[in-house]
Amino acid sequence: MVNEGEDIMAIKIRLLFFGPLADLMGQREIEVALNKGTSVMQLLKRFQLSDIVNNGTKIAINGEIIDNFDFILMDSSEIAFLPPFSGG
Repeated sequence: MVNEGEDIMAIKIRLLFFGPLADLMGQREIEVALNKGTSVMQLLKRFQLSDIVNNGTKIAINGEIIDNFDFILMDSSEIAFLPPFSGG
């Protein structure tokens, strides 16, 4: 139990995968606990997701596409991995 005034040292986030990424990950949604102060780059490294981002996958946090991987994740954030789309 956290006493009033103590800092919470962990956050919980939700990762969402779309299209072929969901197949690659084996699921569409994952909830994970991270240390408070974790950046997007640290998340990518921890879950070995850097390659998919380097191959054109976009990242949206709470519905906003980001390109700053130094962004610090907040508790209850929703991180969506959006694969590149092809069409014709």
